[in-house]
Amino acid sequence: MIRTATPADVPVIHTLVRDLAAYEKALDEVRASEEQLREALFGERPAAFAHVAQDDASGEVVGFALWFLNFSTWRGVHGIYLEDLYVRPEARGGGHGKALLAELARICVARGYERLEWSVLNWNEPSINFYKSLGALPQDGWSVYRLTDGALGDVASLAGRV
Repeated sequence: MIRTATPADVPVIHTLVRDLAAYEKALDEVRASEEQLREALFGERPAAFAHVAQDDASGEVVGFALWFLNFSTWRGVHGIYLEDLYVRPEARGGGHGKALLAELARICVARGYERLEWSVLNWNEPSINFYKSLGALPQDGWSVYRLTDGALGDVASLAGRV
């Protein structure tokens, strides 16, 4: 069962974020607290949204998708950027990941959004194969760039001076 996350889901979403980071060999990079997630998802101005996959038998949350809106200047409409998709290893193969993606695709179609996008680590063959099995295509010729930490501060300091 896929459902929209509630504030009561924040602790398990936080745990799943940490589990995903551990799987991606980057647990030491996780700084987000439960409070930050709660504010981002359910604060006065939510900046992100989440859905959870719940095991039908136990009712346990076994996966999540956290996403936000992006905008395509070429298409002139919003899309969804999937920041994180994770299903606990013991629940994989049960259709939870596919159901989470299907729900986000349904939201896109219902709202007139024309893109559902995400990034995947190049070494993550199981996920790449899963995404390709759904018809998702890599965006050849595009690379993701990111400013964080000191580099972000350095570029920010240029504001008003360039």
